Amino acid sequence: MPKEVDFGFRKVDEADKAGHVAEVFDRVAERYDVMNDLMSLGLHRYWKAFAVALARPRQGERVLDVASGSGDLAAALARRVGATGEVWATDVNRRMLERGRDRLLDAGVLTPAVQCDAERLPFPARYFDCVTVGFGLRNMTHKDRALAEMARVLKPGGRIVVLEFSQVWAPLKPLYDLYSFKVLPWLGERVAGAAQPYQYLAESIRTHPDQAALKALMEGTGFAEVEVYNLAAGVVAVHRGIRF
Repeated sequence: MPKEVDFGFRKVDEADKAGHVAEVFDRVAERYDVMNDLMSLGLHRYWKAFAVALARPRQGERVLDVASGSGDLAAALARRVGATGEVWATDVNRRMLERGRDRLLDAGVLTPAVQCDAERLPFPARYFDCVTVGFGLRNMTHKDRALAEMARVLKPGGRIVVLEFSQVWAPLKPLYDLYSFKVLPWLGERVAGAAQPYQYLAESIRTHPDQAALKALMEGTGFAEVEVYNLAAGVVAVHRGIRF
C-alpha cells in the first residue's frame, strides 16, 4: 500500500507530494515576492535579515541556501562571504530557482544555482561552513531526511539556520486563523490569480512541527546546541544549531 503524507490538511501518496508542491510554486512564482510583502506587511525582510545575522556568515566561507526561492537569503549571504566565499542557491522547483537566479544576477551577485531535492543534496560531505533554509522545510516530504542531508554536507562545528512559519502565541490564534484561512486566499486570488496555493500555505503551517518538535527533530538528525527564536509572537521561528 502506498504511504500517505500530509499535503496541507489533505493526505496524498508519498510519491506524489513533491509534484503537488511543485504545482503550488509554479502557480505563484511570478507574483511570489509581491505576495510576500503583502502577506507579511513587509516583515519577511526583517525576519530574513535576523536569520542571516544568526547564521554569522564570514568572509571566505562556503554557504548553502536550501529552498532558495527568489534568492533573498542567498543575496544577503553572498554580500557577507565576499568574493573569496561561496554561496550555493538550491531549489527543487525550476521556476522558483530561475526567478531567484535572475534576481541575483540583476543585483550583481554571481551565485551557482542548482536544481535538486533537499533530501538528496549533490554536494560532498563536510563541504559547507553554514546551511540556511528559509520557508522551505515545511514543504519537504521527509523533513528528517532533509535535515540529515544538511548535516552531512556541513563541516563539524558548522551552523544551520532554519527560518520557518511556526505556532503562534495561543491568545492570538483565533485572529491568526481568520487571517490565514480567509484573508490569505482572498489576497492570493486577487494578486496572484490563485487562491488554492495560499490555502495550502495556511494548512501547511498547521501541520508543520511546532517550535519544540522541530528543535527535537534537529537534535535527532545531527545538530546540537539548538536555539529557538520566536518572531512576531511565534508566527515565525528561527532555529539555529551546530553540526556535531
